[in-house]
Amino acid sequence: MDIAEKAALKDRIIEARGYWARFHDVLLERAPRFLEAYLGFQSGPTDSGVLPRKLCEFVYIAIDLSVNHMYERGARRHMEHALKAGATPEEVLQVILLTTVIAARQPIDLGLKVLAEEVPGFPPERGTASLMNDVDPALGATYRAYAAAAESGPLSAKERELVSLAVCAAPTALFEDGIRDHVRGALAQGATPREIHAVLQLSAALSIHTCTIGIPGFQDVLDGKFVE
Repeated sequence: MDIAEKAALKDRIIEARGYWARFHDVLLERAPRFLEAYLGFQSGPTDSGVLPRKLCEFVYIAIDLSVNHMYERGARRHMEHALKAGATPEEVLQVILLTTVIAARQPIDLGLKVLAEEVPGFPPERGTASLMNDVDPALGATYRAYAAAAESGPLSAKERELVSLAVCAAPTALFEDGIRDHVRGALAQGATPREIHAVLQLSAALSIHTCTIGIPGFQDVLDGKFVE
């Protein structure tokens, strides 16, 4: 890739992402074709127009803020982008609350499933709600109230399902039961396979944070800036 092509690629990234970072600089110099491919992968779902731009930003907020990842800098940036795309503060707040609850579901679902397999008399094929009632109805009620509180807000049922799917499908989570439930829920709320695919690709784009963190460190080592 020549100098002019690199300059054009930099301009495209700034236009698409709204910023330019150090890891971009290193990749532009050392692996420009990878950087170009990353831009296509990252921008594909938003450029396709399959999902509203603010919903794409909701997905990014959710996967950045989930306790499986906790990338505050990215979440702040995507909150700004969401508001610029027409989202309301109340919508962004509900995304944060919903993400909190969805992440809390993962240990409960998986843990109760294992418990049902290990304790005689607990049929493992029963759903989490039934198992909650079998083990401790009072605790089950607190979780259901917690989940219901996060569902109250301006997001549509379809938006809630797609954001929840993103949290479960992110490479830092890969929560299969949640993915399956929220794919079903999204389809039931009118989501199309293309919309679901777009959400999955947005979630998968979280993998670029390996480069966000790793590439500057790589360059530091090459420059002799070693960890003491």
